[in-house]
Amino acid sequence: MLAKNFPWIVLGASILSWFFPDLFTWFNSNLITLALGGIMIGMGLHLHLEDFAIIQKSPWHVFLGVFLQFSIMPLTGAWIAYTMNLDPVFYSGLVLVASCPGGTASNVVVYLARANLALSVVLTSLSTFLAIILTPLLTSFYLGQIVTVNTKGMILSTIQVILVPVLLGVILNRFFPKFAKFGRNYSSGLSVILIAMIVASVIGASKTQIQIAGIKLIFACIFLHSLGFFFGYVITRYINGKDPILAKTISIEVGMQNSGLGVVLARQNFPQPETAIPSAISSLTHSLIGSFLVWVWRHKS
Repeated sequence: MLAKNFPWIVLGASILSWFFPDLFTWFNSNLITLALGGIMIGMGLHLHLEDFAIIQKSPWHVFLGVFLQFSIMPLTGAWIAYTMNLDPVFYSGLVLVASCPGGTASNVVVYLARANLALSVVLTSLSTFLAIILTPLLTSFYLGQIVTVNTKGMILSTIQVILVPVLLGVILNRFFPKFAKFGRNYSSGLSVILIAMIVASVIGASKTQIQIAGIKLIFACIFLHSLGFFFGYVITRYINGKDPILAKTISIEVGMQNSGLGVVLARQNFPQPETAIPSAISSLTHSLIGSFLVWVWRHKS
């Protein structure tokens, strides 16, 4: 129930945080890092070796999804930040979240859109593991002339908040199946709550900076994810026009980022805490756009 209402829960928490920031600003720093680790453990609990058989069955689809994730989004994020002349701190934050992997929320949206859930899970998992190296490198590449990026620090951070928790979840799934089954029953709902807390915390703590940035930053995030969904769908249909289900799946995977990871990496590796603001706004915008597409695609079906 919580998973299906993910965007509305995030939206509600964000609105509450805007008017009553003290309700959420206590959830910061180490708590945000621990929350993301919990989300990643939940992902690991859902992973089975059998899930990855799709790589052998449809390697081209897997490659296409991962390639578009790490090509379209970072390039689009850098282009939008440059053309909209964002302040360097928001420029950095937008490029950072654009360079992140697909988020676990994409699996929920793919399920609701009646697309290819198995492929979605594999794409999210692979992009998450590849992000350990690609997210720091892509961020450094696109920001090299704008700000100084702690590439080594970002790699260490992604190992801490991605690799270790996900592997822990996989180990629990493999050697403690009863406990893992119990955890899977609650992991999706808990992930929704934790993501909402992360987003609301950043929005509440950064209310003044968001007001200063104004509508331009919000539109930058809307453009980023709208173009991600659009190009993910159009390019996939152009290459493989006979499979609209595949196009929907890759569109959602490309358009939805792991914004929670963006928040943690921004907080740990950039001197200005405001760098996390685009990631918080990103989580809200991609969730709402994804939910709108679910309604369109289900209605059309």
